[in-house]
Amino acid sequence: MAFSISELKKYEDELISLRRDFHKHPELGFEEFRTSGVVKDYLESLGITTRRMAKTGVLGELKNGNDKVIAIRADMDALPIQEENAIPYRSEVAGIMHACGHDAHTAMLLITAKILSQTNFDGSVRFIFQPAEEGLNGASKMVEEGAIDKVSSIFAVHVWADLPSKTLAISPGPVLASVDQFKIRVEGKGGHGASPHQTADPIVTSAHIIAGMQSIVGRNVDPLKPAVVTVGKINGGTAFNIIPEYVDIEGTVRTFDEDVHKLIEKRVKEIAKRMAESFNCTAEVDYRCINHATVNDKELAEIGRSVASKITDVVEQPPNMGGEDFSEYARRVPGLFAFLGVRNEKLGIVYPHHSPKFNIDESALIYGVAFEVNMALKLLGAEAYSQ
Repeated sequence: MAFSISELKKYEDELISLRRDFHKHPELGFEEFRTSGVVKDYLESLGITTRRMAKTGVLGELKNGNDKVIAIRADMDALPIQEENAIPYRSEVAGIMHACGHDAHTAMLLITAKILSQTNFDGSVRFIFQPAEEGLNGASKMVEEGAIDKVSSIFAVHVWADLPSKTLAISPGPVLASVDQFKIRVEGKGGHGASPHQTADPIVTSAHIIAGMQSIVGRNVDPLKPAVVTVGKINGGTAFNIIPEYVDIEGTVRTFDEDVHKLIEKRVKEIAKRMAESFNCTAEVDYRCINHATVNDKELAEIGRSVASKITDVVEQPPNMGGEDFSEYARRVPGLFAFLGVRNEKLGIVYPHHSPKFNIDESALIYGVAFEVNMALKLLGAEAYSQ
């Protein structure tokens, strides 16, 4: 049988209490010392074996019977944002906030671990509490240290403010984009603003490079394959009448298709270098992939939709140009990244992820637990019953 929401309601107070505790004590990537300590102690209190990984990550493993191993992942890090919510459990750490819901992910997976530790099934469940999802690719560190060795499949639930509360969105194929970061230093010859003919102007050159990069998606990429090239930072110059020696440009690229991914990297480098040469400047490009596109396994998505439909409404969530390092697991073993609606209608205004006023409908979280528990048991072929 499956665990129903009514059966799991007895865990709701503890679930919300854990979430609020993590929310009050946010920590940045690879600095989640308190959070991981709470996680480790909680898992060990359930009799679950734990191991420290990736500096501040925790791997818990619940072993029952056969050799089949599945994994569930939660991320733990917060963001460098000053919280603006007037709530009793607002962040107590200046300039740091759980503005993306990782506090909820951690709390949900702890309660899932508690329920599964009290349930009979054959197989093993790994509880991956991962550090540093926000741009630091903590997933790769967890993978390198063996978090998914011998794992047959992995899934995760991410709270999502754009979706109606208590709904689940599960789709096959690409759901989140790859995330690339580029840094370009354009070097020229500085001089007086009144004598530009004596200089090689890196500011004008940078303007042409930026304009040129904006033609990549429109003129190099198949129009049926989504892609984004964004310049988010420009830094150069010291005064209104001085042409500087150099300008720094930084930006991001988002794609779903691996061929497009490689094409845009090639074109960014070509445009920067060739445009710089045409203005008697030089351009050095530092281009790196932070994480690849998150692509859901088709079979897992079908199973996930079946499980979710017995819990709540399953809704559509189109692919999003945001990125997630869950992709580093899903590139190696079949993976599923599900979205849990947490739209907080009580606020009137729904603030997006990474907003200083981001908040969630906590009553939705037990639905995330229900999905995690029932999905784990389904993947293990278990007939679940409490001890």
